[in-house]
Amino acid sequence: MEFGLNGKTGIVAGGSRGIGKAIALELAREGVDLVLAARGEEDLRASAAEISAQTGQRVIPITFDASQRASAEALVERAASELGSLNILVNSASAPGGSPNAIGRIDTIDEDAFLDDFNIKYMGSLRLCRAAIPHMKKAGYGRIITVSGGNARTPGNLSGGARNSALVHLSRTLAVQFGRDGITANCIHPGVTRTERTARLLGERAASAGTTPDEIERKDYLPGGPRANAIGRMVDASEIGYLAVFLASEKAQAMTGELLSPNGGQGNSVYY
Repeated sequence: MEFGLNGKTGIVAGGSRGIGKAIALELAREGVDLVLAARGEEDLRASAAEISAQTGQRVIPITFDASQRASAEALVERAASELGSLNILVNSASAPGGSPNAIGRIDTIDEDAFLDDFNIKYMGSLRLCRAAIPHMKKAGYGRIITVSGGNARTPGNLSGGARNSALVHLSRTLAVQFGRDGITANCIHPGVTRTERTARLLGERAASAGTTPDEIERKDYLPGGPRANAIGRMVDASEIGYLAVFLASEKAQAMTGELLSPNGGQGNSVYY
């Protein structure tokens, strides 16, 4: 399928690793020139060089801090200037799972950690959207894709639930307010996803349980396992990237204000 992305430009915030990096790679494979943005300069530069080498696209690393309005706005202005336009924004900047001090019981969470999580993931996305929209209006083509998370649907992780639920609302609000400007906004709720962190995490669990990483993963996805889903395996980050490519494409111009959950069919709830 031709996605109509060749020659488009974009920012992937949180693009130095994990799901953000996987999305950036798939967008670049479709001909998108990109700015990768994150806080850690070393990982950022390495990922940008890797993606550029694999795809032949221009990939510019820019460090930024999502918790600071001035930093987010400077990122967008520099990206638009260096790329010549701005068509796509991927919001994926946050610590996976949130701060350990903000995800527990109501009577034990640390308020400062909770607010910091919200400031980075929700307010960081809002800051980037607000700065990017004028450039998208000018281009007559805008795609905002926000990576949220399934914690929004699962009681327990207070920080994850609050910020991820709020990002769904943000995406719908953006869709309603800017749809007639050629801008769409959609939200993705990944489930447990294989990234570069997965091998280490499985290895730690296997060592603790006296078994192998493969056995830990197999048991997780058996029926009744803690991460059982309809497809019986962990979703790979590249599969989140494929979905993001579609949402960024010309083919998805009628898809806006929606939430998609590429989690392998996890859970038994019916959403309608």
